[in-house]
Amino acid sequence: MRNWGRGHCCLLPIAHCLGEGVKMNIDDLKDKKLGVCVSGGLDSKTVTMKLKELGAEVVCFSADLAQPDEEDISNVVKKMAPCGAETIIVDLKDAMADACFDMLKAQAMYDGEYWNSTGIARAVTVKGLIPEMKKCGVEILVHGATGRGNDQMRFERYTNVLAPEMGVYAPWRDPSMLEQFPGRTEMSDWLMERGIEAFPGGKKRYSTDSNLAGLSHEAEDLESLETPCTIVEPEMGVWPKDAPDEDEIFTVKFENGYAVEINGSSVSRLEIMQMANEIAGRNGIGMRNALENRIIGTKSRGVYEAPGMELLGFCLEQVYQAVMNRDATLLFHKLSKLVADQVYDGRYFDPATVAAQAAIDVLAEPASGTVSVALYKGNILFNSLTDCAGSLYNEEDSSMEASEGLNPESAQGFAEIQSVEARSLARAGQINA
Repeated sequence: MRNWGRGHCCLLPIAHCLGEGVKMNIDDLKDKKLGVCVSGGLDSKTVTMKLKELGAEVVCFSADLAQPDEEDISNVVKKMAPCGAETIIVDLKDAMADACFDMLKAQAMYDGEYWNSTGIARAVTVKGLIPEMKKCGVEILVHGATGRGNDQMRFERYTNVLAPEMGVYAPWRDPSMLEQFPGRTEMSDWLMERGIEAFPGGKKRYSTDSNLAGLSHEAEDLESLETPCTIVEPEMGVWPKDAPDEDEIFTVKFENGYAVEINGSSVSRLEIMQMANEIAGRNGIGMRNALENRIIGTKSRGVYEAPGMELLGFCLEQVYQAVMNRDATLLFHKLSKLVADQVYDGRYFDPATVAAQAAIDVLAEPASGTVSVALYKGNILFNSLTDCAGSLYNEEDSSMEASEGLNPESAQGFAEIQSVEARSLARAGQINA
């Protein structure tokens, strides 16, 4: 899959030289200074070399998002070195952790199915790389997203809103590039002719994109709905059947909707995410299969890993249930969906998203407390909620036994008031049962 999610690159005023929103082909890039988003793979090398041969000045960028499948992010520099272009790694691990916490606070799950790890990572990446790109004085951002997916829209919209003076070039929407490089074999052969070793490799069963929030697997064999999700080999944990046969107790303390302690230890947000990923992963938490609605109107099948997000999100939900009344809960769910959709669509920095998150901050203000759960073979089982001063729950009010809480007789008047409307609807013939 042509998707260099780890990196991005440069930009400058191209709006006034090519016009805003003008489609760029490779011939438009001669003598320009370009920033190429790279992962060090076959696509990255091909595009970088092609642009250099064209006469463009190329700088490559890659973002360190605490990718769990990347043992050493500096390997990207080594992989790109034969291409002769400078590759800059930008450390965005803490920024990615902050974004994870904001998504958790908003409970922002796309289509109500999964934590959109890829979508939020694109916002973090472009925002984090643009300052570095500007230091390079480049004119155009080059991204490797395909013309069929979501990332092309995300990379370009974020560039447009954060640096509107910069241009964007998508090589895998350029007819000349698609004609010259219809597949991995053609790219490999072309690079070998230039003395760069790059092997097409065997057919993959699926492609993977990763960051601190989770991993997304899609394409290849997963495109068939007859292929089971279990062909994916988890990289952040295990499938539930392979998890330990005994449960594991997990506790997390929240303050105003943010996790501040795990298992009694106060650590940074990055460490909390890493610890939650490890603990939840080994217990088979956070594996999801989804058939999602893409930005461009098509559907896409994916298998997602987000163990830490799933675990922390479940625990925070227990606090929200305690501190939000009926109206607040209804409003929160609407805001949560809005944020999830905006992140998916590449609109994280738009006014609507910012306003929704500000409202969520108000609703999450009383969301403080300590949650204990048991993790067992893919399941998260509630144990307790303590130290939750903002809780609206009163055992005596809700008890079915005799207590000092709500007087059952008081409900008589409310029931009579409700009956007035009910009987009026019936007499008017407006009830069709």
